[in-house]
Amino acid sequence: MFQIRKAVRSQAKMRIGLFGPSGSGKTYSALLLAKGLVGDLSKVVIIDTENGSADLYSHLGAYSVLPLLAPYEPRRYIDAIKYCEKEGFELIIIDSITHEWDGPGGCLDIHSKLGGKFENWAKVTPLHQRFLESIVSSSCHVITTGRSKVDYAFEGKKDGGRGKVEKLGLKTITREGFDYELTVAFQINQEHYCTIDKDRTDTFRDCSPFQITEETGKVINEWNEKVPPAMPIIKPTDEQAAKQEWLIAKIMDDTLGGKDKDRLLYWLNRMKILSSKEIRQCCDDMILDSWIAIFTQEGGI
Repeated sequence: MFQIRKAVRSQAKMRIGLFGPSGSGKTYSALLLAKGLVGDLSKVVIIDTENGSADLYSHLGAYSVLPLLAPYEPRRYIDAIKYCEKEGFELIIIDSITHEWDGPGGCLDIHSKLGGKFENWAKVTPLHQRFLESIVSSSCHVITTGRSKVDYAFEGKKDGGRGKVEKLGLKTITREGFDYELTVAFQINQEHYCTIDKDRTDTFRDCSPFQITEETGKVINEWNEKVPPAMPIIKPTDEQAAKQEWLIAKIMDDTLGGKDKDRLLYWLNRMKILSSKEIRQCCDDMILDSWIAIFTQEGGI
């Protein structure tokens, strides 16, 4: 049965992307971001596909490294993610996702070895999709890095003139649409300044290009923790519980065990549980039945 409820934001595991060309500082920025997000780098592990580059920043803190060598099959990434989860880390940095797509044993390599035809994607796409799902469903915060390259487009001839190649900007080397799964996506340039490609937190919307620091991770963590407090559960006193039991028994007896809906509405109105508008809405049997369930199953209001 379908059920509609009010939207309530709760704390979530962050999915963050850092994308940029080689030398832009993705790994270093990811570590600073991670430290701000979870407070202690001992809670962080890097899945390193970049030939040991993760070890270069050990002075930042006691983070862990899981080296991942070729072949970079999606399945091996998934196994590495699951292993890090099992080891109890709070945040996983995948440095980088590019190899899963464009490295030896990655998706493009698999597609080529299958024959390179369009229909071969039917076998490769599910592999990549399972890789994405392992990130989205992870019990840890996940920060991914990815290499970017300059993207070009050829503009055809117009009015007898020559065509020209137009520079479109940076494009991440992975399958298109990866950023759909992210909470925040940063694009970093060679000067180590970043711009925002995507921001579901709406925290960095009006920011000029800036350098990622530990404070950036703290800002994201503060946003994640700003959730409405849960409604307190107030237990009745013994005297209140006794009165409640008596009242419920009387209501159940008077309404023939909740079957007489008119009498039940009378009691609900008399007890000021529902407003007059809500009483009218109780003409909808589904709403009224939910109140009956409260009396009959939960034993109280």
